[in-house]
Amino acid sequence: MAIPQLSSAQLESARAAATEARRARATLKEDVRTGKLTFSQALAKASDDETLARVKVADLLRSLPRVGVTRSSQIMEDLGIAPNRRIRGLGRHQVDRLTEMFA
Repeated sequence: MAIPQLSSAQLESARAAATEARRARATLKEDVRTGKLTFSQALAKASDDETLARVKVADLLRSLPRVGVTRSSQIMEDLGIAPNRRIRGLGRHQVDRLTEMFA
C-alpha cells in the first residue's frame, strides 16, 4: 500500500493536531506533578479523553512525587501491568488497584 501524498495544508493541520495532543498530555502529567490532580482523577480524566488515554502508565506514575523509574517499574510489575501499557489499555481491576494504591 502506497503512502498517500498530503498537501501542505494537510501536513500543517496534522502537525498542529500532533502538537496540541502533546501539549494536552504534558499538561495532564504536569497537573499530577504539581498536585492539581490526584492520580485517580488523572486516570478518570484520561479515560474520558482519547488524546489523554494515550499517555503511558509509567510516565504518569513518574509524574507523581517520590516515584521515579525504579519505583514505577516495581509498581507496574507488582500489579501485572506491561511496561509499555497506555492508560486506555488498562483493565478495570488494574485501574482499581492503581487507584487504591494512590488514594
